[in-house]
Amino acid sequence: MGRPAIFFDRDGTLSHEIGYVNHLSRFRLLPYAVDAVRLVNASGRLAVLVTNQAGVARGYFPESLIHEVHAHVRAAMKAGGARFDGIYVCVHHPSVGAAPYRRDCDCRKPKPGLLLQAEKDLGADLARSWMIGDRHGDVAVAWAAGARGAMVKTGYGEGELQWHAPGWERPPDLVAENVLEAVERILALDEAAP
Repeated sequence: MGRPAIFFDRDGTLSHEIGYVNHLSRFRLLPYAVDAVRLVNASGRLAVLVTNQAGVARGYFPESLIHEVHAHVRAAMKAGGARFDGIYVCVHHPSVGAAPYRRDCDCRKPKPGLLLQAEKDLGADLARSWMIGDRHGDVAVAWAAGARGAMVKTGYGEGELQWHAPGWERPPDLVAENVLEAVERILALDEAAP
């Protein structure tokens, strides 16, 4: 049996939602992001970042910028005593851009490819895992992979919950003010489970 994971969306969940991050100077982690990941590390669960970055397919920025941003994220986590066990990115878009970025892939959330790859690479036990994000696609990808989904009110979350949630077939498994609260509540729920 593998280890449970907590998967994190990036923009709007761990960092400020600003639209497309087309320069490193525009990327800012939320003040409690490192604390949230550190809690996951201390729990023995895998901490995994999963993000759609279709700005590459759209031509807004090169793929190299994603690596630059994630090097910055890893450094910030390390400085705060936290770490990601894996970072998975989808750079595709099904209808915009040129090859190889324009394609209908299985890794663009809400499709489960990124989580399934983490299961394969890291031994993540998806049935005991959670995905935290600020959009319905983040909780939908959790369900598609057999995990549970938590929605935060940061980023697009507040608007998604107010304007779109009434039409969803299924509500998020958990709703939290921010990613730190989501992690704290997930860990408490899992600890209380038989």
